[in-house]
Amino acid sequence: MLWRKNLWTLAAAVILCGSSYTMIIPFLPLYLLDLGVSPVNVKMWSGVIFAASFLVAALMAPYWGRRADRAGKRRLVMRAGFSLAIVYFLGSLVRDPVELFFVRILQGFASGFVPASMAIVATSTPPEKLGFGMGIMQTGLVIGGIIGPLAGGVLSHVFGMRLSFVVAAIGIFMATIAVGIIVKEPQSTGSAVEGSLMDDLKTAFGNRILVRMLLLLFVVQIVSMTLQPLIALYVAELQGTLEGVVLSAGIVYSLAGIASAIAAPLWGRTGQAKGYYFILVIAFIGAGLFNMGQFFAVDIYQFGILQFLFGLFIVGVYPAINTIAVGCIEANFQGRVFGLTNAANQLGSMVGPLIGGFMSSWIGIQPMFLFTGSTLIILGAIVYFEFFRYQVTKV
Repeated sequence: MLWRKNLWTLAAAVILCGSSYTMIIPFLPLYLLDLGVSPVNVKMWSGVIFAASFLVAALMAPYWGRRADRAGKRRLVMRAGFSLAIVYFLGSLVRDPVELFFVRILQGFASGFVPASMAIVATSTPPEKLGFGMGIMQTGLVIGGIIGPLAGGVLSHVFGMRLSFVVAAIGIFMATIAVGIIVKEPQSTGSAVEGSLMDDLKTAFGNRILVRMLLLLFVVQIVSMTLQPLIALYVAELQGTLEGVVLSAGIVYSLAGIASAIAAPLWGRTGQAKGYYFILVIAFIGAGLFNMGQFFAVDIYQFGILQFLFGLFIVGVYPAINTIAVGCIEANFQGRVFGLTNAANQLGSMVGPLIGGFMSSWIGIQPMFLFTGSTLIILGAIVYFEFFRYQVTKV
């Protein structure tokens, strides 16, 4: 069946896309050192280079979503994939941090591969299988996030960072070729798009459910990115030494990723049976409790277990939000919906590290888990009282 062929091809492509991305991103500070940045300035350069790409991607996302609905989502996947392959290859050629900065800006313009892939799955998958499809796509992202840092770490250690950029370029190029050969977009998705980008934003922000999902996604991404740069440092605190911290932190990251890969399809199926608002409540509260629990971890083993349990729950949030967002809007607007969710995601990715860096320098890393965990629990409570009191339990 067409939808199954599209789903599994795009899931594999998303794995390659995600692994290409995470093969490089965690190691950019080390690459900056190789490019001659001093240890004193590397944090500043890292922040600027990270934020530049996220900001450009967030600004471009609504436009690319509109292009997806007008010219076809498959064409947008191809455009993003080939552009990213070129950008990653250029990254292997840079000679100083300024050149890397401009490469990262180009990467922001080249964004859109994953949201456009999800939009194809959303339009070609039967409604009763949509939750399952979103779960599989989320699992692909998670698996890519597990494979990428491991492959990038080995390549960088053995051959140097530049080869990681080349391998990442080859990976996303192969994924794009596979999409071009195998994936077929339903004919109805290339319909004409009327009005302007401002009209699209008015339509989107006139839909209360969609606005709430975008806000939820924005806040969840802030929470996730607030913690991400701090986990390795917290692992070092638990160990009491920096020795071996890269390996220990990598294992902890992989535990959360493995849990997410296991749980994502299960959340999708449960959402179809119980309703996606129900999933959001359970996922938010469960993730919040286990996230707060990390404040009380006394050693790396307890912390690793809590990270695994946190991963089981937090992964349920993303397919539920995407499925609700898609279900509350017309089919010919779905590309633009994923463009807007991508914008919310990128903005959260930009704001999160800024909040994490400021607050952790003020109150320390450990209390941050109380802050982020309580935020997730509050989100779960808001979803419960906002939707369940009206007996809204299913999209």
